[in-house]
Amino acid sequence: QEHLVESGGGLVQPGGSLRLSCTASGSIFRINDMGWYRQAPGKQRELVARITSAGSTNSADSVKGRFTISRDNAKNTMYLQMNSLNSDDTAVYYCNADIINSARSRLSYWGQGIQVTVSA
Repeated sequence: QEHLVESGGGLVQPGGSLRLSCTASGSIFRINDMGWYRQAPGKQRELVARITSAGSTNSADSVKGRFTISRDNAKNTMYLQMNSLNSDDTAVYYCNADIINSARSRLSYWGQGIQVTVSA
């Protein structure tokens, strides 16, 4: 069974930085697009950034210039470098991946979510 595990969240002061990681494991044939989403209290889950297997990216306007998404295909891992964090970035961050497994079944997987809190 394939699954995603996020790491790197926590508490950071305004203006600080964090780096999130998301690693996929299981019987993976190929990972297509991957992405980061977030959900703040009382709000809907929203896209933060996505990246294709070839490295093309897109991101929400609210994080452009501050957050950078990347991936290491050899490690089945995606990253989100978050700089200049502010209180509006406080949320549970989820990783998502479009995975084709060894049986050639294609499914969308979600991580369990990781808390990022920006506070003085």
